Amino acid sequence: MLDTLHIRNYALINELEIQFDKGLNMITGETGAGKSIIMGALSLILGNRAEGKHFFDPTKKCVIEGEFKIGSYQLLRFFEENDLDYADHTIIRREISPDGKSRAFINDSPVTLAILKALGEQLIDVHSQHATLQINTEDFQFLVVDSVAGSFGLKQSYRESFFAYKKAKKELEEFKDLVKKAAIEQDYFQFQFDELDAARLVADEQGQLEVQQRQLENAEDIKRALTGASHLLENEDTAVLSRLKETMSQVEGIASFLPEAADLATRLKSTWIELKDVAAELSSLEEDTQIDEGTLLEINERLSLLYSLQKKHHVDSVDELIKLRDDLESKLFAINSSDEQLERLEKEVVAKLAIAQKNAKELSAARRKVLEMIAKDAQATLSNVGMPNARLQINLEPLKEGDMRESGMDSIQFLFSANKGQALQSIHKVASGGELSRVMLAIKSLVAKTSALPTIIFDEIDTGISGEVALRVGEVMESLAENMQVIAISHLPQIAAKGAAHYKVYKEDKANRTISNIVRLDQEGRVKEIAQMLSGTNPTDAALEHAELLLKG
Repeated sequence: MLDTLHIRNYALINELEIQFDKGLNMITGETGAGKSIIMGALSLILGNRAEGKHFFDPTKKCVIEGEFKIGSYQLLRFFEENDLDYADHTIIRREISPDGKSRAFINDSPVTLAILKALGEQLIDVHSQHATLQINTEDFQFLVVDSVAGSFGLKQSYRESFFAYKKAKKELEEFKDLVKKAAIEQDYFQFQFDELDAARLVADEQGQLEVQQRQLENAEDIKRALTGASHLLENEDTAVLSRLKETMSQVEGIASFLPEAADLATRLKSTWIELKDVAAELSSLEEDTQIDEGTLLEINERLSLLYSLQKKHHVDSVDELIKLRDDLESKLFAINSSDEQLERLEKEVVAKLAIAQKNAKELSAARRKVLEMIAKDAQATLSNVGMPNARLQINLEPLKEGDMRESGMDSIQFLFSANKGQALQSIHKVASGGELSRVMLAIKSLVAKTSALPTIIFDEIDTGISGEVALRVGEVMESLAENMQVIAISHLPQIAAKGAAHYKVYKEDKANRTISNIVRLDQEGRVKEIAQMLSGTNPTDAALEHAELLLKG
């Protein structure tokens, strides 16, 4: 239940706090006093989007906070699934900054509006006079039936199987299109694959060939340079090795006289050995370097093929050509094995369709079991609120053979007649505004009892009713409040008098501002408020007496 609502810096409200009763809470006040503002603030913590900027002080942020007692509503799983800290006394907060940015919190953990809305739908059902428009929609009518039937689990199972069937069917159709298209392109795919396969592509081949190509193209220069370097080291009169060996002998000759020369002689010897190895390797490389025009021609032809294939297929490397070849091979394999794949997908569609149809039939059966009970219960409530001749009939008809949709395999229609001799028709065609409000009250009452919502809010659904009918509507709300929290905004004294707690919304002028405020009325205040609702600002003694009688019930 909603325990406390705290509003700060919203519209005409600077700051106020409302502590609600667990039973029937009545909210009254003159038109424009701020009742809709309070409902607007409440809607923000239920996940609705903030429409525009509504700040009492545009330089400060707006904060709406609701404290809920949720210990008996089996919501632990919801908190676990959304990684939220659970508490029997849960606080929901919404903050809107002056720049329009909005943040939402559940027990101080930031959440998205989607999560906030999902929790709000499990805590409060808001019914306004405009909600009567919902009654003629299939979504709402199925919601009513499923709530009473307790078939939300069946509905969820059906929806999952229905979407699984739709997905499988889509995959089958897409595969058929792919096979059809692939069959047309098969010859082209095969030609491309054969060409790439015949090329016997090898990863990194191109780089190695390009290195070989450069070596063969410059073989003469390489041999000339290697020969020249080798001669400079050891094959001429002034060869480096000969001179170095002579230098080494000169230094070794004085090593016995000059100790420092011994180390230099050792270093010269190491250098001589290293250079001799270099000379040998230069000579070996020169011998291995061949001027091979035949090999160069083969390499040029191979590279030309690789370059041509890359240009043709708009890629930049042999690796990409290999990937293209493998992709073509996969496509050809898929085409050649499409019959087996097609058969598998068709079997999968048939199997998923069977599951969806089974779930749809179970859902339909559960719905049919409660249709008569819903009609009778609604008619009983309507009789209590001044419509003794009202009739409600719910038609649940199967769709065309094999047809299914997200809601199941049935269509639904609520038919209504308010008077004797009047034919049953769609509700919106035959019911007046006041009748629609009472029909909606009857249906909402039944849904509220079966779905066990913590709180239901009736926002001015007393449109078009008065007198004894209003008294009966108040009794229905009072009956509902025995099992759940009910918050009702009303302009009718007969309904207001039924509340266990009564709050008055009013405006007051302070300095240069008009402020909306709310106060919980004591018994004397309630008598005065209801008397004013009966006869005006200055109630007569008769109105005061009448108010006392209404409060005594």
